[in-house]
Amino acid sequence: MAMRPDEFYDHARAAADGEVRLPLARMTSWDISPFEPDGLRVAPLRPPVLPEPERHGEDPSNCDVCRARDEGIWFNERWRLARVAGVGVPLVLMLYSRDHYDMADLSDDMAAELGVLTTHIVRHVQALPHISRAHVYRIGDGAAHLHIWFFARPEGQTQLYGSWMPVWDDLLPEYPADIADTDAAAVADALVTSHGGRRSVTDEQMND
Repeated sequence: MAMRPDEFYDHARAAADGEVRLPLARMTSWDISPFEPDGLRVAPLRPPVLPEPERHGEDPSNCDVCRARDEGIWFNERWRLARVAGVGVPLVLMLYSRDHYDMADLSDDMAAELGVLTTHIVRHVQALPHISRAHVYRIGDGAAHLHIWFFARPEGQTQLYGSWMPVWDDLLPEYPADIADTDAAAVADALVTSHGGRRSVTDEQMND
């Protein structure tokens, strides 16, 4: 059984200093870290907040993601894919369920389709020129509506390896939107060919 919230906090606090600051993470010494360890310090560890604050969209009637169910670059009856604007890496895509589900709520059929879709999207992102890898993230702490992130790592930028890439993305200048739009469209077109679906909600349905 996992530790209770108070037990976990006490366990972590035992490793902290008098200001309740933990030592720097091992990750800050990796050569892919965007930060030099000198001058860095960890924020004070805060005690647990119980009950936890509600995520956005816990009530489906107030869910912005549900209201955007017809927005994106690719659709089928159950899923939609959208490009995230204002990012620093070449392309960030988000896959959403069109109806209101979190990951634990998916039926086995939808979970299986999520796995297949994820694989197809990764293949198509990695097929783009000058893209080496597609990172896939599911977090779920901010919004209750299921959303899966796909980050395209630019070729040759080895500092953007691994789990630091979302931080680098936040530090980099905004990537040109016209290039990202073209690459997003290429991924969406390839997904229609490989998996079915359609480019807009008004297009004729294909192979759903």
